[in-house]
Amino acid sequence: MSGEAAKQTDVRGAGAVDATGADLSTVLGKAVAVLRAFRVEDRVLPLAELVRRTGLSKPTVHRIAGDLVTYRLLDKDQRGYRLSGGLFELGMRASAERTLLEVAMPFLQDLYERTRETVHLGVLEGAEVVYIAKIGGHRQARSPSRTGGRMPLHCTAIGKVLLAHADPELQQEVLAGPLKPWTPHTIVASGLLRRRLATILEAGVAFEREESTLGLLCVSAPVLDTGTGEAVAAISVTGPVGRFRPEAHVAAVRAAAAGIAGVLARR
Repeated sequence: MSGEAAKQTDVRGAGAVDATGADLSTVLGKAVAVLRAFRVEDRVLPLAELVRRTGLSKPTVHRIAGDLVTYRLLDKDQRGYRLSGGLFELGMRASAERTLLEVAMPFLQDLYERTRETVHLGVLEGAEVVYIAKIGGHRQARSPSRTGGRMPLHCTAIGKVLLAHADPELQQEVLAGPLKPWTPHTIVASGLLRRRLATILEAGVAFEREESTLGLLCVSAPVLDTGTGEAVAAISVTGPVGRFRPEAHVAAVRAAAAGIAGVLARR
């Protein structure tokens, strides 16, 4: 790319925000754009692909990627760049999530031993649920969730629990839609979803019946702050249609969530 073309590309980025929300008018924003260019399925990305995904000039991406390699946020080999273990180290220093994970893990392991089905721990971030733990055995059902991954609130059991306990502003934002139909069973009518959220508050648990993935059932309960009543997280048990009966695990999920909440309160 010529110097003039590179200049034009960066001018287009000035003051702009990319698809991930990174401010391309700042060096930090451009670095974030490079890091967020990596998707779950990516192992290595060549420089040309990073340029394409970020929309930044080749010299800019090359310079920023080099700095990220220096600070161990990216690794580089002859094929291109990949995310480095330094990012994992930083992520594990996130205080709130680390404390929650440390407290919750024994309860999640016990819940898995009781059910032998996939167990999740998730937290609310924006209008999505972020999964910070997932435990599953050899026969776990295939699901779109992954540790560190995100899913919409309206189509998952954990998401609906968190949404039911969220502030009215976030609820209104989600209910205003659009509500994406992930399967033919996804609730996409805001009025029906609003009624389901009220039921969740009354029952203390939420169910998902093939709403995010066909063939998948789920039951979830909130981890409540004992002082404020807010949901700091939620846990769930997930299994396949035909083998899994979510109603049979309501008591176990509630007990595990209450146990996590109790330990957090004592801390």
